[in-house]
This record gives sequence, C-alpha cells and structure tokens, in this order.
Amino acid sequence: MHNTKYVFVTGGVTSSLGKGIIAASLAKLLQERGFSVTIQKLDPYINIDPGTLNPYEHGECYVTDDGAETDLDLGHYERYLNIPTSQANNVTTGRIYQSVIDKERKGEFLGKTVQVIPHITDEIKRRIQLLGETGEYDIVITEIGGTVGDIESLPYVESVRQMLWEKGENNAIVIHLTLIPFLAAAGELKTKPTQHSVKSLMQSGVSPNILVCRTEHEISDDIKRKLALFCNVKKEDVIQSIDAETIYDVPNLMLDEGLDEVVLNKLQLVSKKKPVLKTWNNFLQKHKNPTSEVEIGLIGKYIELQDSYKSITEAFIHAGSSNETKVKVRWIHSESLSPKSVEKKLAGLNGILVAPGFGDRGIEGKIKAVKYARENNIPFFGICLGMQMSVIEFARNVLHLEGASSSEMNKSAKHPVINLMDSQKNVTNKGGTMRLGAWDCEIKKGSKVYDAYQSKLISERHRHRYEFNNTYLEQIEAAGLKATGINPKTGLVEVVELENHPWFVGVQYHPEYKSTVLKPHPLFVDFIKAALKQSKKEIQ
Repeated sequence: MHNTKYVFVTGGVTSSLGKGIIAASLAKLLQERGFSVTIQKLDPYINIDPGTLNPYEHGECYVTDDGAETDLDLGHYERYLNIPTSQANNVTTGRIYQSVIDKERKGEFLGKTVQVIPHITDEIKRRIQLLGETGEYDIVITEIGGTVGDIESLPYVESVRQMLWEKGENNAIVIHLTLIPFLAAAGELKTKPTQHSVKSLMQSGVSPNILVCRTEHEISDDIKRKLALFCNVKKEDVIQSIDAETIYDVPNLMLDEGLDEVVLNKLQLVSKKKPVLKTWNNFLQKHKNPTSEVEIGLIGKYIELQDSYKSITEAFIHAGSSNETKVKVRWIHSESLSPKSVEKKLAGLNGILVAPGFGDRGIEGKIKAVKYARENNIPFFGICLGMQMSVIEFARNVLHLEGASSSEMNKSAKHPVINLMDSQKNVTNKGGTMRLGAWDCEIKKGSKVYDAYQSKLISERHRHRYEFNNTYLEQIEAAGLKATGINPKTGLVEVVELENHPWFVGVQYHPEYKSTVLKPHPLFVDFIKAALKQSKKEIQ
C-alpha cells in the first residue's frame, strides 16, 4: 500500500507571512529530489469558495482545469510545480459545513447529535486525505489559512492534532511559519511573538516539528538556540526565511537553509537525488538580468490591491524572462480614463492589457483604452471582459453600431454584441454557475494566436457568464475584427484579433492561469515580444 506522508504548514503572529510561498518552495525542492508532491489549501472562511468574494477582500480568484474557483495560493502551487491542481486542492469551512449538513439532512448520522468533534473534524480529515489516497503522491503538503489562535482555525488545528496521532511519528509533521520582528528602537530581533504563537499552537495539542522564521535581518545562532529551547524543537529545525528580492528566490533560500533535508529526516524518507534547479535558475538569471525594458499599461478596476491581478503580473514575469526583458507595469484605474485624460495616462506605453472583471463600473474607461491601442497601433491584449470591451469598442467606433454594449451592463442594449449564454438565462445563484474550467478552442492557421501557440487545438480555463453574440459575427469579421479561435462544440467565439495591426488579440478565457516558471504562457510571451518591438520603434 502506498504510504503518503503529510506536511502541515501553519502560520503565527500575523497573516501574509507567505505560507503559500514556503509550501510551494518546499514542494519544488522535494519535487526536484524525485518525489511526487502536491499542495492543498484549507481556508477558514465560510464562503463555499472565493468565487463570490470581491477581489478587494481576497485578491484574485484562481480557476483550475476542473472548474474549481479557488484561493490565489493555488496559482503559486501551479507556477512552482508546473502541475495542475484541482477541486481537491482547496477546501473552505463553508464547503466542510455544507457537506456535513447535507449528510445530516439525508440521515447519514443515524440520529446522532452532529458536532464540531467528531463530525466536522472527520470531514476535514477526509478532505485532507483525498489526494493522498489516490496513490499518486509521496507527499501531500497542506497549508492551513489564517493565523494560529484565530477562532475559525481551531477545527483545522484539532484535525491536524488528530491526524498526527493517527498517522504516527514520521508520517505527518507540522511546519510553523512565524515572524521574528526587528524593533528599531531596541536595535534587536524579538523572539517573544514566536514563543507566544507556538504556545498557542501547543495549547491546542499540536507541537511544531519545524519553525520557519520570517525576518528582515539574519537570525544568529544564539536566537536559534533560544527559539529551540523555548519552542521545544531542535536548533537545526529552526529555519531562517529572510526577505527576498523576488518570491522566485525562496526555493534557493530554503535549499541553502536545508529545509528539504530537515523535512525528509523527520519523515524518514531517503532522497533519490539532490535539487539542481537548473531550469529554475536559468529563468531567475534572465529575470534578474534583463537586456531590455518595456512598459505595459494594466487597465483594471481593482488596482489598489494588486493581488487582484496576481496571475497576470506573474505571467508578465515569466514572459519577461523568456524575452530577457523587464516588464514594468503601469497600473491604471479604468475609472480614471476620460476622453480628456486617456492620451496623457496611456502615453509612452509599449503595450496595453485590459484586465478581466465583472459589472459595469469602469467599463467606459476600458473601452477608451481599447480605442487608443487600436488607433495608435499599440500592442493590445484583452482578457475575458477585456476581450468583450474590444468587441464593443469595434462595434461602436468602426461599425458605428450606436449603443453597442454587453447585456451584462445594459439589458436593453440596442446592439448586444456581448450577450448572456442561453444556458445562463435561468440561473439565479451566483456561486459556481459560470462557464468554468478548461474548454477546447480551435485556432485558425495564419493567425497571431496560432503563431504563438503553434497548435491548432488548445485548452484554456474560463470564468465568465457572457459571450460574443454570434448574430454579429459576420458583420464584425467583414470589417476586420476576425474570430480566430472557436469552441468546436458550442461554436462560441474564444479569440478575436484585428487585421492590419501589429498585435491586437482578445481572448474570452484566462491564459494567465496556465503560465508557469517552466512554461511561460505563449500568448504573454508573444505579447511582450510585440511590446519589445514597439519600444524599439519608439527609439528609432
């Protein structure tokens, strides 16, 4: 029987310490050593998934191939490991409780009183072990969202305690990520917050096996010894995680600190080989030593929280490295673009990306950005809503269809060039009801997208409710905006691109979700290449 080992990653002192990056970096090192690894995220909020959360609340909503709307940390997992995640990789408290209540309603508990222990904790443990029971993975890393001591995290910590007992020593361990703050007034690092965090964890019956300490300054041997003594771990199990120039430095930093070796020793696993990180470091070398620079305008309406577009900005990094180019992002709020300001705000850009989104706020600004890119021959990339805005702009300003719009923004639009899918017309629930996950797309040869993908059939991830209205297809294509990617089953338009333009592409799907360090997304690579070409024209 396949004996899957479990690694739990908890966080203390404060949120946003980078549990996802530490988990992904450890997984990368273990993967390089020849182990089959996956990562899952347990989120303590009561939403069923992040699909209905405002991006200001939780950053972007990441989508998997099987159509799960998940936490953005799953994006990190895929970008580091280059393997797809699924519905099983993200669990929320809402999903746990929904599942238990559904079972109770069906009478599956045979009249017993349904309680947090054992019913909720049993469901959490079942979800944690789903991936391990497939037999595909040697190690499952489980990141527990929130901070130790939070009320909402308690059932997860209790589930971890039970699993540590059930699996036995060497089969399950806990890594506790904590903060060692530097007090400028005292001129020293302070260990007390970490001691309290570990104490809180131990009060729940869980004693961490490894401490990973986030810090701005080097942690001395004396501090490591002190932490080991008061947190009940060995000195070699105290790992420093110093602030890095880029998140892509973290696997190398963890390798230097020996995190992977400590984990393997605890799990009594023998490494098949040593991590080399050759391709990874090649990417990093190009990323840190660019030979050129381009400036891309990212037009969105959640730009105050840049995590709202996390996958896009990471895809820029991957594509930039591929082109040995630094991609500088100019963040532009779509609501700030008026007829008077558009030229000033977009001047000097080498490329314009109109980002995805929902609702009517800021769409007129997005349309103005599309018009500017089209008329000034600036490389343009429209993603999901961005693609729809490019169709509306073209219909209004080239075909002169007055009032052309999307029925999402204007239900009585005279020309709804973007319309609700028939399958969506009777849907009332908001969560998990869009066109989600991987869908096929057939690409026309001779198009810009075909040149990028070098493939006739592709599969990309979706997250939307409204589509290109095929009633207007012939009219729009005749004027020069071509549908160069079509879904073979539904006939829905997936890609549009403009004739006689250096690079003007709109896609109904989200290519950013599939960009990884080892496989930068071809459309982003091609877009940055076009922007680079444009920047050289400006110099001439």
